Amino acid sequence: MKTLRSFSSLAPRSERVLELFVSKWAIRIIHALDRGTKRHGELRRSLGASQKMLTQTLRDLERAGLVERTIHASVPPRVEYSLSKLGRTFVAPLNALCHWARRHSKELDVIAARRQKAVASQPSKSVRILRIAS
Repeated sequence: MKTLRSFSSLAPRSERVLELFVSKWAIRIIHALDRGTKRHGELRRSLGASQKMLTQTLRDLERAGLVERTIHASVPPRVEYSLSKLGRTFVAPLNALCHWARRHSKELDVIAARRQKAVASQPSKSVRILRIAS
């Protein structure tokens, strides 16, 4: 019970960080930057993300304080991204979460397949409306 109370008191702050990881790109960017500072183009090529998605996710991570953006005064300007001090402290918990997901991948696959089957067996809203009307 103590754990639940503890979590609920942290929930608003925790949810802000966890919302970032709804996107698969945030996790991939954190892992890529854990290996060192990267430019936007390097990240885009290595991750295969679209420019829009990468830019949006980098901005979100920067606002959250996990990523630092450095602009070098050169022509053309050179922009580099790296993990902030706070971002580096997040790598170990993120690795633990990824390890947990790999360890439980079979169970998670079964649950996802069950959910997908249940959704597929439900008639669409338009079909339900037609049945009511007939």
